[in-house]
Amino acid sequence: MNSEPNSFARNTMQVRVPATIRQAISINQFPMDIQDALERLAREIESGPVRLLEDEEHTPDWAFWQAAWGEWAGRPWLESPWYLSESYAYRRILEATRYFQPGPTQGLDPYRVTKLTELEPDVAPRLVEATLRALPADQWQRFETWLYSSLWGNRIDLSYIAAAQIGRAARLEDERVNLLVDDARRVWDLLAARRNLAIAFLLDNSGTELLMDLALADFLLQTGIAARIDLHLKPQPFFVSDAMPRDVEASLDALDRNGDESRALAQRLRVRLAEGRLTLRTHWFNTTCLFYFQMPDDLYADLAAMDFVFVKGDANYRRLVGEVHWLPTVSFQQVTAYFPAPLVALRTLKCELIVGLREGESERLSRQDPQWLINGKRGVVQAMLKDG
Repeated sequence: MNSEPNSFARNTMQVRVPATIRQAISINQFPMDIQDALERLAREIESGPVRLLEDEEHTPDWAFWQAAWGEWAGRPWLESPWYLSESYAYRRILEATRYFQPGPTQGLDPYRVTKLTELEPDVAPRLVEATLRALPADQWQRFETWLYSSLWGNRIDLSYIAAAQIGRAARLEDERVNLLVDDARRVWDLLAARRNLAIAFLLDNSGTELLMDLALADFLLQTGIAARIDLHLKPQPFFVSDAMPRDVEASLDALDRNGDESRALAQRLRVRLAEGRLTLRTHWFNTTCLFYFQMPDDLYADLAAMDFVFVKGDANYRRLVGEVHWLPTVSFQQVTAYFPAPLVALRTLKCELIVGLREGESERLSRQDPQWLINGKRGVVQAMLKDG
């Protein structure tokens, strides 16, 4: 709950989200009426009651949000459930910018300027090119390289600058000390024993993380481990750097402008897209306040048809295990057993939520680093493989 004193949830809603809104004003040349609407939203979140959506016309999700807020409408933002209010705040940003309404700002991603800075040649694409050039010959080691690159790419979260500024160590092996749970070998043993799998990625951030996700997908397709990979993306802007289909295209364009290895990667991915072996999928569920144990039947059926699922990022982790005060020693396998397919969660820690740790580990980390749950420094590779 946002009302929990000194919690990261409260700080997010009281400080971080209003700052994000004001940054959207500063980086875009919005008309004055949109700037005013955004500023009113920032002040409402800081100290006011929640207002329901008013942009019913032309919007696909108006009825959903009216129902979702139900009992919370009219109460202060800072006394509501965290994921409900955070996801709704980002939906209200789209209302303020007239994202769904006919006019000059229809379909305009308010975070696009920020996203594109990470795709400059000397930023994320250069890291991909360097990783491609240094790949080991051994297949397990290649998988490990891309898996950890995908994991630590999750630090580069444009809605949370403190985590993004940590970056990634020059050598992936130097990050091992920051891995609290590492099921990478278990995942590899499962995947490498089979061929022609149907695999899904529930994606998180664009930029560095998305480029590394695409490289991991390319590896799985090249080796024949995967016959098909579905990339699940957001249908509209959500949290600042969340990836949409247009961000995949921007990522491929960025790789095209980079070195030879990156251009070859982009070419392979475009061929896979044309063949239908790599697909870009969106679903209305992806930009809601619902958790994965609340997913609609059609999405459940899609994921049940998968042989394996990669669940990316901190927000998806929150949706996967539910925002409750779990004991950190509760089994990840047990908490996620409802999910319809084997999965691995790749996440850097940016909220006060963790399961699957060893006895005493949480207490040790709290003594060592009081911010360990929220500063993005540490990560997990946590698998639920349906085999106990």
